[in-house]
This record gives sequence, structure tokens and C-alpha cells, in this order.
Amino acid sequence: MDYTREELLEAKRQIGSTLRKLREVIKTFETKEDPGRYKSQLTLARRRVAAFTLVGELVERELKQMEN
Repeated sequence: MDYTREELLEAKRQIGSTLRKLREVIKTFETKEDPGRYKSQLTLARRRVAAFTLVGELVERELKQMEN
């Protein structure tokens, strides 16, 4: 499927926003009194950060290919 430059830029913006929020969630859970209690939530958030980072890089790659 082909995406427009505008769609990719919006996706990049949304990915960045989601990553910032997820990183804040991780910080919050890590600073809780008993962070071990939130192990599954931390694991999920870290996996989401990894996935969104990967997707962000793919969007960036697609945008660069459009420029060429």
C-alpha cells in the first residue's frame, strides 16, 4: 500500500507522541514503592517502546525514499 507524505508525517508525529507517553509510564512504574509489583506492565510498556521505535524507523526510511 502506498502512503502519502502527509500520512507518513502524521504517523511519525503520532509515533513520537506515543513513545514519549510510554517512556513516562515506564518512569512512573520504576519509581513506585514496589516496582516488582508492576513487572508485567513494565514488560509490556518496554515491548511497546521497542515496537514503536522500529515502526518509527520504518516510517523515516519510507520518507527518505520518497525524497529520492
